[in-house]
Amino acid sequence: MGSQSVTAIKSQKDRKEFLSHLLNDIEAFNYMLVNNLFESGIQRIGAEQELCIVDEDFRPSTNALKILEKINDEHYTTELALFNLEINLDPQKLENNCFSELEKELLLLLEKGQKIAEETENNKIILTGILPTLRKKDLVFKNVTPYKRYKTINNVIKKIRGGDFKLHIQGVDELILKHNSILFEACNTSFQVHLQINPSEAIDKYNWSQAIAGPLLSVMTNSPLLLGRELWSETRIALFQQSIDLRNVSHFSREQKPRVSFGSDWVKDSILELFTDDISRYPPIVTSTFKENSLHAVKKGIMPKLMALNLHNGTLYKWNRLCYGVAKNVAHLRIENRYIPSGPSVKDEIANALLWVGVIQGMPKKYEDIWDKIPFEEAKGNFINASRTGINTYFNWFGKGISAKKLIKKTLLPIAKKGLLKSNIDPKEIDYYLDIIIKRLETSNTGSQWLIDNKRTLRKEFSKYETNAILTQQIYKNQQQNISVDEWKPIKAKGTTIKKKYDKVYKVMTSSLFVVHENDLLHLALKIMDWKDIHHLPVVNKNNMIVGIIDKQTVLSISDKDKTSLNKTVKKVMNTNYIKVTPETPYHKAKNILNDTDNSCLAVIENEKLVGLFTKTDLAKIEILKQSI
Repeated sequence: MGSQSVTAIKSQKDRKEFLSHLLNDIEAFNYMLVNNLFESGIQRIGAEQELCIVDEDFRPSTNALKILEKINDEHYTTELALFNLEINLDPQKLENNCFSELEKELLLLLEKGQKIAEETENNKIILTGILPTLRKKDLVFKNVTPYKRYKTINNVIKKIRGGDFKLHIQGVDELILKHNSILFEACNTSFQVHLQINPSEAIDKYNWSQAIAGPLLSVMTNSPLLLGRELWSETRIALFQQSIDLRNVSHFSREQKPRVSFGSDWVKDSILELFTDDISRYPPIVTSTFKENSLHAVKKGIMPKLMALNLHNGTLYKWNRLCYGVAKNVAHLRIENRYIPSGPSVKDEIANALLWVGVIQGMPKKYEDIWDKIPFEEAKGNFINASRTGINTYFNWFGKGISAKKLIKKTLLPIAKKGLLKSNIDPKEIDYYLDIIIKRLETSNTGSQWLIDNKRTLRKEFSKYETNAILTQQIYKNQQQNISVDEWKPIKAKGTTIKKKYDKVYKVMTSSLFVVHENDLLHLALKIMDWKDIHHLPVVNKNNMIVGIIDKQTVLSISDKDKTSLNKTVKKVMNTNYIKVTPETPYHKAKNILNDTDNSCLAVIENEKLVGLFTKTDLAKIEILKQSI
């Protein structure tokens, strides 16, 4: 949607007026195609860098507008959440050293942003597909950037959806939750790359961009963690689709596609099909003020803005998106790659961009008319599989099974090099950035793999909170050096520390819990505590709500007096007067409660649900650790 002022379509009149402008734009676009009114013979690249803002503890900071005001640079702009910003880089002509120039510009702009962020409450800028330290409490409506277009989209989508949004992502771990705003979409930060294309090549180039998406994504993944859970290698793909899914049961029954999608089929007759298919499938949800009659304008030699078409296109989110633009009365087409994640480093991002552009430019002639070569579902399946398993994916590539590493090394890298040379990119530049991809293949060290390996190691010695903070801290340090991820070293637990580890209950509580039902036998409760070497068990009712806590010492003292008492139900002896705290309760307050009362355990409750326990055993361990620091 860009910076357009948008409003929800609320009436039949609104819908009719918008559709009138939309169809007029389609006619104008078709007129431009027929009369060869798009720029050709020159290609440019561009990029948009989405980023996260964190505070001195590497937690999300909502200072986006303060930082933006101080930066006072038109390259910087807002994003959906107050803990995100975006940098729009200047277009570069596709030739010579354009990729290293893109890197220089991005580094300078990031340096400028970092300086202002440091001056704003010691904040920092992080490039990462999904920020490891994000919590569900950060994704509330008050953290949406207070601009009308963001709030309008949130309200419209929620109204159409008919209730809260739901997430269900299954990976190594599983995430199931409900949320009441589209802000989960703001978890995703990407490095969006644009490539201008000639209209005569648009169909084949766009189809080819779809075919290569899965294999290329497999070596670029950088988003395996969400809310501390280990999910897909590129979790952004699943999260983005589900976080703004408008469909309800009636939509599913007639196979309505989500507004975030890979697409539905190959383009065959005209690149215009991408837009006409979208208009056929997706009703408009927002409108704006349109002063231009696109068809009249173009017939007078004025290249139209196609505002209605761009607005509708801006409410759909394809991983490869066709974009229309006009500058100085010259119209052009470009493909926008939306699946490349932010990070791990600027150098990695530029290497990813160069690889993608190179493979597009080097498309072998044998892949023209691709719909005769492979079914669309094969390309789509490859993309989903790459999202799930990253560099370890096994692809179906034009009828043959092949590993990600082999496909990229043996087939796509040579194509990329050929395409870049054809585009007059400096050979040294080509070798420099492609070598980053080659080293990733050799080490298997993508951003996702680095995060997963270090998360698993750190969790052996640190809490979930500490682990996520340490990961983010190390990402920041590596990015400050601008070293590619293949050179990132494993994090050593010894000597690793972060600030404010013990100031809130959620940072120290036990969140992996075992529970018993109130009608279970005491004997079962005792066995579970023995098997799992724990001293407290929450007790839940038929609605899975906590109704009490049982501790091992109580059970043992009862059974010592009467062995048959183990056949009693848990509810007969559970403590119903347990003390509740919240995840945000200060640690010192929880400590005082445990020390000053007979309670040996506190139930941590958030939104009336049990999310953790904090026990005297936890307290003793933490006090020992604090003394050793």
